[in-house]
Amino acid sequence: MIAGIDEAGKGCVIGPLVVVGVACDCEDCLKRIKVRDSKKLTKKRREELAEKIIKIAKIEIVKINAEELDKLMEAKTLNEILKETYEYIIKKLKPSIVFLDSPDVKPERLANYLKSATGVKVVAEHKADEKYPIVSSASIIAKVERDKEIERLKEEFGDFGSGYASDPKTIAYLKGQKEIPSFVRKKWKTLRKMTQKELHNFFRTP
Repeated sequence: MIAGIDEAGKGCVIGPLVVVGVACDCEDCLKRIKVRDSKKLTKKRREELAEKIIKIAKIEIVKINAEELDKLMEAKTLNEILKETYEYIIKKLKPSIVFLDSPDVKPERLANYLKSATGVKVVAEHKADEKYPIVSSASIIAKVERDKEIERLKEEFGDFGSGYASDPKTIAYLKGQKEIPSFVRKKWKTLRKMTQKELHNFFRTP
């Protein structure tokens, strides 16, 4: 059985990080339903493919919300958090080989660590979601699951856009808050880059 791992929400300032592992015995089955990198698909097409993937593959989903990430980042980098999450997913899926999109600038370093930690052969590459259908499948599930979480947050807290610091709507939403919302990643460097100010000065005082 082969597996693929990818994430959604790594670079956002609002909302959860979602990491997904997909494992199956038939990669040709994924090719037949024409999976592709999630970024190249419409929202509707991602949702359609996600339903098909779930029917033919084993899925492992890890969601880490903003508050949890802030706590974890007091002692770890984002890449360390991802590395540990990948290890957890590999041990749960128990594949014979796993392909993953590497957040590490040295993919071979990540692959060697995960192989040592899990006993599973690991192929880590940049842009693996564009090369391997099994990783594309993971990227699709991750994006669909993150979109669900974002919509849930919007229903509760209002429309903040995509949740990425490059989105003017997200920036405008954050600047309109009196205090930092719980679903905002307070330790994220992208939040600081938005203003070049200390966090407590970013939000207007009551």
